[in-house]
Amino acid sequence: MIEVDQLTKRYGPHTAVEDVTFRCEPGSVTGFLGPNGAGKSTTMRMICGMTPPTSGGATVGGRPYRHLPNPGREIGVLLDASAQHAGRTGRETLTLAARTMGVDRGRVAAVLDQVGLNDTAARRRVGAYSLGMRQRLGLALALLGDPRVLILDEPANGLDPEGIFWMRGLLRDFADRGGTVLLSSHLLREVEAVADRLVVIGGGRVVAQGGKDELLAGAGTLVRARD
Repeated sequence: MIEVDQLTKRYGPHTAVEDVTFRCEPGSVTGFLGPNGAGKSTTMRMICGMTPPTSGGATVGGRPYRHLPNPGREIGVLLDASAQHAGRTGRETLTLAARTMGVDRGRVAAVLDQVGLNDTAARRRVGAYSLGMRQRLGLALALLGDPRVLILDEPANGLDPEGIFWMRGLLRDFADRGGTVLLSSHLLREVEAVADRLVVIGGGRVVAQGGKDELLAGAGTLVRARD
């Protein structure tokens, strides 16, 4: 369960996020939609304790992120696939994270296989990875602690169509086993195939939220060009 309550973030006179409130239930995938610069990443960083809010709050499993004794065992986070040590191999990256979280090293091989990084890829340095491979490694890190919640910011960036299809299946399976997923994107098509609920943000404010079928059932808007 993720609960976001009136989250607001101001940088001087600029308001990046204003009064954002929503919930993500266990057993569901929530698509967090909005154009670039709408406030999605800032909101997710506040949920994960990386950016202090100006006001409001967020909890995961009933507690703020900073109060979790070993957050990687409860929340899998992927906010920036490029924020990985370029000099380490993929396997070294996961092994170090496993030691930090107190996870059995056998999980490293399991999650590498789960995200489709073979032994050759695991032995390569992260600096030589494509963006799609970094995304897969980031997903492996998020899954390493066997968490109940996943918070993923634009995880499909750099993935080819086959990779996007694979990722949807992975997230759907995670939710169907009782997990909670918050998945951000600026593309509706990217998330509508897997999401149960949608939260739409624009200009730092939630402009719509609800069940996917409910929000997509409207008649829409007809635009006619004069030319």
